[in-house]
Amino acid sequence: MAATETTSVRPSKARERLLRTASALFYTEGIHEVGVDRILHEAEVTRSTFYRHFPGKEDLVLSYIRSVDAAIRSQVGAAEASDQPGALLAALIDEHAEQICQPGFRGCAFINAAAEYPAADSPVRQAIEEHRSWMLGAATEAFRRAGHTEPERAGRRFMLLRDGAMISGYLHDPEAARTTLREGVEDLLTPTS
Repeated sequence: MAATETTSVRPSKARERLLRTASALFYTEGIHEVGVDRILHEAEVTRSTFYRHFPGKEDLVLSYIRSVDAAIRSQVGAAEASDQPGALLAALIDEHAEQICQPGFRGCAFINAAAEYPAADSPVRQAIEEHRSWMLGAATEAFRRAGHTEPERAGRRFMLLRDGAMISGYLHDPEAARTTLREGVEDLLTPTS
């Protein structure tokens, strides 16, 4: 497939504009709600330019999901390499807590996309699962570094706290969701007697 080969040649300004435009629209309005024609119009690129970079809309959606994943990993990256026991956990909490209170916050991009791609074998759903697996692994490692006696269990609980905070931050009070996420993680770190 010639189209697939050209997508990985080199980034271009048109490709960046397509991805930036699509990402904003997908996040604010929903993936299935936004058609390729609208993306082309708002990104000011031609259909042939679109197909030069993306064989189809699903490839653009995958690039969107992967770009959100890369941004989060970048935010947490320095803390992953740190030898400070609480640095990774603090970075994970901060990344999500700050995101919740950003203007225009519409919930978790991954949860939103998963609702639109329910089939487990969908490439989009698989990209979402890759991100969530990484996040769970990072959370588990963060609790291990923080000295938690059951880091796997704490990591799973963190994911539930995080998911709940992301949804609550969108549907209700972002500040309360951020505070509750921080308190929930503190509770996980407090030894029970």
